[in-house]
Amino acid sequence: MWDFFETVRHRHSVRKFQQQRPVEQEKLHAILEMASAAPTAGDLQSYRILVVQDAGKRAALAALSPRQAFIADAPVCLLFCADPLRAGHTFGERGRHLYALQDATIAATYAQLAVVASGLASTWVGDFPEIETKQLLGCAPELTPVALLALGYPAETPGESPRRPLEQVVVYC
Repeated sequence: MWDFFETVRHRHSVRKFQQQRPVEQEKLHAILEMASAAPTAGDLQSYRILVVQDAGKRAALAALSPRQAFIADAPVCLLFCADPLRAGHTFGERGRHLYALQDATIAATYAQLAVVASGLASTWVGDFPEIETKQLLGCAPELTPVALLALGYPAETPGESPRRPLEQVVVYC
C-alpha cells in the first residue's frame, strides 16, 4: 500500500471510467469506512452519505448537471450531505451553518483519498442543482447536499494539475 504522500500525489480528477468494470463491494465498504473515520466537530458526524450505484439514477444525476456527463459513466457516485440539525443541537448556529458543512467535506476528502489508495479514481463535483438532486435521490429534507464524488476504475491517466507555489498560499504569522 502507498504511503499517505504518494496517495495525495496520485490523486487526480478522472472523468473517464472503465464502464464494464464495477467497483467491488469490499473496496466500496472500505472507502465508506474511511469517510466515516474522518474527524468531525464534537465527533457528531453531522453528515450523511448516499451511495448511488443504479445506472438510471446516475444518468439522471448527469442530466441534471450538463457539465458533469461523466457521472453517468462512473459505476458509483457518492452524495455527501451536511446534517445541520445534528450539528446545531450541540453547537447552535455555528454548528448548523459551518460545522455540518465542514464535517461533510472532510468525510468526502477522506473518501477521495481512500479511493486512490484502493486503486480507483474519482472526481469531486460541486456543480449540481441541490433541490433537484435531493428530489431525485429521495434525500431527507433536513439534509444539505454538498458534494458528489463520482468514482470507479480509471480509463485515463490525467497529468498533474498545476499548483500555486507555497509562497502564494501560505502565510507565516
